[in-house]
Amino acid sequence: MRRWLAAVSITMAGVLGLAGCGGGSGGEASRSAAPSSGGGKQQVEVFSWWTGPGEADGLQAMKKIFEEKNPNYTFFDAAVAGGSGDKAKALLQSKLQANTPPDTFQGHAGAELQGYIKAGNLEDLTFLYDELKLKDVFPAQLVEQISVEGKIYSVPVNIHRSNVLWFNPKVLKDAGIAAAPKTIEEFIADLEKVKAKGKIPISVGSEWTATHLLENVLLGSLGTDAYNALFKPGADWSGPQMTKALENFAKIMSYAGDPQDDWQPAAKQVADGEAAFNIMGDWAYGYFHNPPEGGLGKTSKTDFDWAPAPGTEGTYMWLSDSFTLPKGAKNRDGAVAWLKVAASKEGQDAFNPKKGSIPARKDADQALYTDYLADALKDWSSDKLAGSIQHGVSVSQPWLASINEAVGLFIGSKDVKGLQQALADAAKANAQ
Repeated sequence: MRRWLAAVSITMAGVLGLAGCGGGSGGEASRSAAPSSGGGKQQVEVFSWWTGPGEADGLQAMKKIFEEKNPNYTFFDAAVAGGSGDKAKALLQSKLQANTPPDTFQGHAGAELQGYIKAGNLEDLTFLYDELKLKDVFPAQLVEQISVEGKIYSVPVNIHRSNVLWFNPKVLKDAGIAAAPKTIEEFIADLEKVKAKGKIPISVGSEWTATHLLENVLLGSLGTDAYNALFKPGADWSGPQMTKALENFAKIMSYAGDPQDDWQPAAKQVADGEAAFNIMGDWAYGYFHNPPEGGLGKTSKTDFDWAPAPGTEGTYMWLSDSFTLPKGAKNRDGAVAWLKVAASKEGQDAFNPKKGSIPARKDADQALYTDYLADALKDWSSDKLAGSIQHGVSVSQPWLASINEAVGLFIGSKDVKGLQQALADAAKANAQ
């Protein structure tokens, strides 16, 4: 708990310090020209939170394509470290308020972007969808999810799965566990078996990973339909089913190891055989699988394995990373050029195998997606769908902030009743 609270304090101090150093008076004059990087090239500032192994490799692969296709532009990587983007989003908000937006910024498709749209921060990208015929190559449900009143404000580069249970086969075998648990009840029993062997039953990272775990436990406990109903107006967050789900969450959290600084070191505990389980999105696959210069260089099915999070088999809890066009971007043309690469078959096929995600496009080269990613492509086409909480599909940023605050308080108090009341209050205040 102390480490998590300290991390929050450091993050906010860093954000305020960076915002204070931003300078600039805003206005049209200050954004009329893009910065030059020398040699007559203009910089295109791409703001993201992709700094870790796997995700950073994927971004660099798209950067290479961008600069080859656009020799007059140079890619400026404005990435801010921190899984799930909590630190990046805080800094981004300060830049938008200061009227100094990046040329393009990463955001999760879905409810996360609603605040930016309502604030008038984003340009409508329907023109780009029409020019590139993107509605023909993106799934209809995805286009619908990122549309607001018939307008589209982002370009999705991938589809991620949130509900993945990663595990170390040897640690499970040593604990007498024959296969990945399929239900929450089996999972809790297996956590106890691992604990008895002296290993970490489940590893966790920074505070947002606890909310990520929570959404998986809610889905696994409630079922898909009841989970999806939580985000509709008038949803019942106070009933006995939710109480049981939160009790499951509390029990699972009681088996967690010491919180790591972010999701990567928590995942590494599984790969190294220090921990049995970790529930994390499928971006972890790229980190496990990629060669040592960009990952851990581990062997699937031997050093690590995967299954749907307990209780969620047959459901794909999804999220999608996307890029936007902020109003007032200093290099609007360069940003549009970046969005075209992000939307392209070439760009997505370069990015996603390294990132550990599947393409948003329906026409990507399926031969590139093997091992875990082949499973994901198959499940995406057949599973029921549920939207992620932590990663922007199901709740707005203010709602998520309230959920994260409630989870943070719970980590210290272990008060299930208090957590449920806080979550019910957050839903009442934010569901529309």
